[in-house]
Amino acid sequence: MSKRPPPDPVAVLRGHRHSVMDVSFHPSKSLLFTGSADGELRIWDTIQHRAVSSAWAHSRANGVLAVAASPRLGENKIISQGRDGTVKCWDIEDGGLSRDPLLVLNTSAYHFCKFSLVKKPKTSFEEAQGRSKNCDEQAYGDTRNVQCTDDSEGSVGDSAALQGTTYVAVAGEQPNEVEIWDFNSGDKVIQLPQASPDESPSASTRERGMCMAVQLYCPPESQGFLNVLAGYEDGSMLLWDTRNAKIPLTSVRFHSEPVLSLCVASSCDGGISGGADDKIVMYNLNHSTGSCTLRKEIILDRPGVSGTSIRPDGKVAATAGWDHRVRVYNYRKGNALAILKYHRTTCNAVSYSPDCELMASASEDSTVALWKLYPPHKSL
Repeated sequence: MSKRPPPDPVAVLRGHRHSVMDVSFHPSKSLLFTGSADGELRIWDTIQHRAVSSAWAHSRANGVLAVAASPRLGENKIISQGRDGTVKCWDIEDGGLSRDPLLVLNTSAYHFCKFSLVKKPKTSFEEAQGRSKNCDEQAYGDTRNVQCTDDSEGSVGDSAALQGTTYVAVAGEQPNEVEIWDFNSGDKVIQLPQASPDESPSASTRERGMCMAVQLYCPPESQGFLNVLAGYEDGSMLLWDTRNAKIPLTSVRFHSEPVLSLCVASSCDGGISGGADDKIVMYNLNHSTGSCTLRKEIILDRPGVSGTSIRPDGKVAATAGWDHRVRVYNYRKGNALAILKYHRTTCNAVSYSPDCELMASASEDSTVALWKLYPPHKSL
């Protein structure tokens, strides 16, 4: 690691009154979305470093747990999740939120697991251009198409193929389960594990405790079907293919304490995880073998990682720590690059801009810091 002192943030965004729980960049505009523990959702201008608007997206008692934007939601839409059991889709009108949400998913999930939009590899758009017209022309981004094939028939669990719709994964009403919801219909479409009417739910998750982190993604080798990586209270992670909702592809246990954050790289062939123990884990995902294998284990001086993020170009990863620090790593090699020490209390989340130029960190100190580190056009 470099001997040079760590850089300061290029800007600090102040305005939230309570802990900032999550942060997400707009897919194309210079906007940043942040949600806090008192239910406030703010929109920031990342060029002028000022708040554009503020609204109470969820109740003050429950707060905002997660926020996310995606190109396939549309240029002017954002999703928020509260600890009130709802996930809401909002329209951005003149820089502010619509008075009422466009759609509310009543998931009845009241725990701490942040929702996940679908992550698809960058090549999905180019590949989709040569496929059937059944594929949505906007098949690039973060949320659509459980299956994208020439046929209109297929299976997701035991149901018909779901095409041209948007999906979100959340921890289930039963906290050891994962549910996938359809943003077009507002319905729950699949549950992991899936039990038949005449049998009890699988023991594959019952003894693992609550689902604490989830990532929904579409491996390039899966013919458009979605996979789910879920982290649990006992430190284990399960990998699912939605075509078989009863049994996970594999189970691994890289952590000794609850897994609190998962991030799958934009290539969908690996990722990074952090939890309540003193480890950061980088792993490989292989769809053809259905495996999740350890690539790098990093031991921390102090335990606790609340958030993880991998830059869209796959070169850099960052973690948000209980020790107030943001740690930055070379994702490909696994070596440490920097420890950022601006925040005064626990860091809850970290996120990268789509152009890889900015990183944002959110903290319980009610601030959001913007950083410019390791320009994407330079090799590390």
